[in-house]
Amino acid sequence: MAQNPLQECAREVVRKKLCDHLAVIYPDRDGPDLARQLMHVMRLDEECQSPLPHKNLWDETDVVVITYGNTILSEKQHPLEALHHFLKTHFTMLINSVHILPFFPYSSDDGFAVIDYKQVDPLLGDWSDILRISTDFHLMADLVINHCSAQHQWFVNFEQGKSPGNDYFFTVDPNASDTRAGLAGVVRPRTTPLLRALSSGSASEYVWCTFGHDQIDLDFRNPQVLLEMVDIIRLYLDMGVRIFRLDAVAFLWKKIGTSCINLDETHEIVRLLRTLIEHADPNAVIITETNIPNRENLSYFGNANEAHWIYNFSLPPLLVNTLVSGNCRHLKCWLMSMPPAQNGTTYFNFIASHDGIGLRPVEGLLSDDEQEVLIQTMENFGGQISWRALDDSNKKPYEINIALFDALRGTTAGEDRWQIERFICAHAIMLALEGVPAFYLHSLVGTTNDYERMLAHGHSRAINRRQWQEAELNQLLRDPASHHYRVFYQLRHLIKLRREQPAFHPNATQFTLHLGDQIFAFWRQSMNRRQSIFCLNNISDEPQTVPLSSINLIGTDKWKDLIGDQLFEDMLGSITLEPYQTLWLTNRW
Repeated sequence: MAQNPLQECAREVVRKKLCDHLAVIYPDRDGPDLARQLMHVMRLDEECQSPLPHKNLWDETDVVVITYGNTILSEKQHPLEALHHFLKTHFTMLINSVHILPFFPYSSDDGFAVIDYKQVDPLLGDWSDILRISTDFHLMADLVINHCSAQHQWFVNFEQGKSPGNDYFFTVDPNASDTRAGLAGVVRPRTTPLLRALSSGSASEYVWCTFGHDQIDLDFRNPQVLLEMVDIIRLYLDMGVRIFRLDAVAFLWKKIGTSCINLDETHEIVRLLRTLIEHADPNAVIITETNIPNRENLSYFGNANEAHWIYNFSLPPLLVNTLVSGNCRHLKCWLMSMPPAQNGTTYFNFIASHDGIGLRPVEGLLSDDEQEVLIQTMENFGGQISWRALDDSNKKPYEINIALFDALRGTTAGEDRWQIERFICAHAIMLALEGVPAFYLHSLVGTTNDYERMLAHGHSRAINRRQWQEAELNQLLRDPASHHYRVFYQLRHLIKLRREQPAFHPNATQFTLHLGDQIFAFWRQSMNRRQSIFCLNNISDEPQTVPLSSINLIGTDKWKDLIGDQLFEDMLGSITLEPYQTLWLTNRW
């Protein structure tokens, strides 16, 4: 059969890239042979495509919802069917992407201790449900790449000395003096012991557990582990996954004597996965989940050759702090410091998720005293605190576990009457910022703290992981007296407006405005420079007046607030924003 010259050229490009990656990751291995195996597993020897560099695979219409597969329950359907039905009923033409958190069989951590990467949890549904959802929405799925469950067959085999798995896990001898000293600087997101003894009771061999003893870290020093993960990626592509969330990827590579986070080999593995995925599907997207300080997080863009999207992890704690303190100084300084994303990359903006409000991303942005005030305020509103280990005897707050609706009950002075307005303001800010916006499903419907679930599950993250009966939730969303109704329809209105504005393209120009500490404001301009939107947000509980002259509106244009549908023609006048009111002033509508 004659060879397609374009296909062969693309394959040769991939071979060269893979060999370059592998020379960094596995300098002592046969790089060309490993490259051949990786291409075979990804089926690039059958079909290899050529992605366009620096192409934006997204625009202003992209909006993501984040949810567990069993957040919506129905007596008549299994959970993935119920979720699909709920999303199609309420968000068709509003939200085009859905992140279903790990939907595989698992043993703990609400899905992130995966027992079998290649099966859908039968309690949720099966692969046919995943395929159906992927036909109606861009599907984001988790590649839980750093670790697997202690019940995974790989680890069962490991403990029995069988294959596959007998050499898949990172082991150390904790009794060796150089090992004890070398582990002192390891960065951890948990307070549990780093090492777990094997069931054999061996005193010289322990396995590495970054997140807990039911989540055993894989050893990517063994190329076979990488090949296993690439095989899983290929399956997910076949099942309709378009967006790959690399869970906890910052911890992937370990070297005794280092922090074991953000190592060079980790970044190179992300680049390698990017090469494989984009040549298999040029429309696929990689997003790195790296809940770490801001500067380190930004490094996962690489040179537009690692993640397409990175989580804007500093946004949730900074925005909540802004709205409860009534002062946007820190949020404004952070926004000014954020580099514009190159074409082909963008930010992933969220302010609530299945986890809590991370505190590591504000290290260096908020002082210890300011963090303490924020933590105390969240505890007053029913929140819980999760901790991370600094060393064997010290720990530090890692995240705040609370439903976002409750986090915005009031200010540092206490609860007040502006909860819904404050909540909507937070999302209006998120929707307007550079990047792709993502809503936790519970935020879209105004879910509150679930204390019963937290107590039943025995961990604080469960406070924000309620399961709704679809019939009950639909009834609340039809009731104008319900706060769920008010939140739901106000957010739907904002999403619809956002999707119609070229100036809200994730890569459109953004500049921070300086209108005092109570008005958080920024300017967006469409990529063709025809549309401008001035986003003004009163983040305080008092009315604020802004002279129109201070915004520098172009006098020859007409200006309209998209949200309130009000025209502004007197450029010498002023605007008064009510507490937590947002204006989107535009010259094109």
